[in-house]
Amino acid sequence: MNEHTRTYRGFRRGTRAAVAAGLVLATVAVVGGCARGHGRGGFIGGIGGGSDHTVAAPSYSYSPTPDPYETPTYEPSYSPSPTLETFDPDGRSDVDGSGCDYSESLRQFSYSVSVTNPSSSDTFSYDMAVNWMKAKPADGKAYGLHQRSIVVGPGDTETYTARYTINQASVGQFWFTCQITRAQKTRM
Repeated sequence: MNEHTRTYRGFRRGTRAAVAAGLVLATVAVVGGCARGHGRGGFIGGIGGGSDHTVAAPSYSYSPTPDPYETPTYEPSYSPSPTLETFDPDGRSDVDGSGCDYSESLRQFSYSVSVTNPSSSDTFSYDMAVNWMKAKPADGKAYGLHQRSIVVGPGDTETYTARYTINQASVGQFWFTCQITRAQKTRM
């Protein structure tokens, strides 16, 4: 009985001492940042057939603060170089027409033509041709032709009226269309 009590006390004292020593080591390891292992804290073993005890160390994440003396690295950013304006010598897309008309008293065709230069830096000369075409039947024949050159500055719009006078006294009934058949564009 005496022996049993001594062993029991010895076991308790040994376990308490081992647990206390283990906690001190775990605390020092965690506070000092030296806890090692595979996801588990320090190991504390019992004496004489007791079960193993583990203490899980808290996990910390570490994000380093930038070194104030270190030169920051950066990726250079690239901006695309400005694209050159495309130049199409056929300037019919820059031209708009309206008011296709014929005055019987003047025996005159008329058509209002607007030319817009889309360039922000270049001046263009437009060599224009306006035709008044036979509509019924649409056989490709023209009643009249008006030609003119016009200079338009960057971003500007110039408007003029194209006219063509018929030389015969009476024309009777006829159908016609107005067509811009040429707007040859030249950089000035």
